Amino acid sequence: MSLPKTLAEDVARNLVMVANLLDEDPEQAYAYSRIALRLASRVAAVREAAGFAAYATQRYAEALAEFRASRRMTGSVELWPVMADCERGLGRPERAMDMAGEPEVQKLDKAGQVEMRLVAAGARRDMGQIDAAIVTLQGPELASSAVHSWTPRLRYAYADALLEAGREDEAREWFGKALEADKDGSTDASDRLAELDGVEFVDALGEGDDETVEVVDAEEPEAEDDEHDALDEDDEDDDEDSDEAPKA
Repeated sequence: MSLPKTLAEDVARNLVMVANLLDEDPEQAYAYSRIALRLASRVAAVREAAGFAAYATQRYAEALAEFRASRRMTGSVELWPVMADCERGLGRPERAMDMAGEPEVQKLDKAGQVEMRLVAAGARRDMGQIDAAIVTLQGPELASSAVHSWTPRLRYAYADALLEAGREDEAREWFGKALEADKDGSTDASDRLAELDGVEFVDALGEGDDETVEVVDAEEPEAEDDEHDALDEDDEDDDEDSDEAPKA
């Protein structure tokens, strides 16, 4: 629907804030989405933005309602995977699995179908079906050497499922493959690999400490002690000289 110019500008400003803050400050993004929703609840883009803001703050029932409203307005199936994930968030993995088998999935583009597979695998894991989750993630998209926007997350999810199943060597391999594809750092695959290899990252600085911490060799303290001894002797000599100096 069309809005008066001034109202449309107000709505647009709030939607821009939602988009800018969604990752950085989801609660603030949610607040802006509520303003946009009060201004233009009959605009599909507003309902979708409100849905994603609610989803980012784990308000899954509210998110699902907004996504359904947007879908009714547009007729698009694009939001089908995230709607299914809302069902997971509400503790209804069986419903998410039902949605994975609906005809709407076939209407999704490749990215949407991969997203639906990720949601279905997550639902399987929610139900304790880890082997089924692994099988769900397998397919030509996982086996392909081509890298797409969804490749890192698909490989990461597969590695994580393998690890849960106790297949550590395979998990390490797939975390490595996820890292190779993850040029933007959208996953923590590098940290997971380090964890599997027993590498620990220790913050040597105190909280709020900007000073650089120097690593001292194991033999340094002895030399340092000698230096302190020499300084102490110099101090003693200075004291003796001071005692022998004529008084004014």
